[in-house]
Amino acid sequence: MTAGLIALAAAVFGLAGFVKGVIGLGLPAVAMGLLGSLISPAQAAALLIVPSIITNIWQMATGPALWPLVRRLSPMLAGVLVGTWAASGMLAGPNTRATLAALGVALMAYAVVGLMPWKLPVVPPRHERWIGALAGLGSGVMTAATGVFVIPAVPFMGALGLTRDELVQCLGISFTVSTAALAVSLGSAGAFGAEMAWTSAICLLPALIGMSIGNRVRRMILPETFRRWFFLGLLILGAQIFARAAGLV
Repeated sequence: MTAGLIALAAAVFGLAGFVKGVIGLGLPAVAMGLLGSLISPAQAAALLIVPSIITNIWQMATGPALWPLVRRLSPMLAGVLVGTWAASGMLAGPNTRATLAALGVALMAYAVVGLMPWKLPVVPPRHERWIGALAGLGSGVMTAATGVFVIPAVPFMGALGLTRDELVQCLGISFTVSTAALAVSLGSAGAFGAEMAWTSAICLLPALIGMSIGNRVRRMILPETFRRWFFLGLLILGAQIFARAAGLV
């Protein structure tokens, strides 16, 4: 990667960290959405590894009930690992056009879920384990195929009846595991090695700065207003990526 691309990536991760600081998620979606059409999706996902795993460990560790939530999410987390392993290599495969199209669809699906005006029904406790395992499996496949690990894990966690702080911590737990699984998947395909890890580490500082600013801004604005505009922008970005990959524009 050239110095110009690295500088551009650092700016993108600053913006992605800001979004994550305000609403608790969005770093992979912003990073993959903005970088995925400028460099290969595998490179964009590799740059995501260090900023994502560090910011999510921070988010995971600062919540109210780490280990009880880890135990509760364990079937979903196991599904993430299995799904990512099963689809390993898809992101670094030769069919870049198909990967970009899948990324566009993933971003649009994420945006549509985020824009829904109604809340999903709460998952009954007796069904949490098997629904969580299926949600994790689907999210693992999406992680390995697109580098975006929010569908269907985020809607599932949003339907668990958690408090706001618990949900934010659950997002950190899920995204930490998904990022680690993505790193292994990209590493096995030769797309994430020592050189790319150093480049990814360069993007960590702007992501942390952006996240810190976003945390402060969250206290001054209505998060729901920001979420609405964020998901609208993500919907447009996903549609543009899909249209370009499909040869429609």
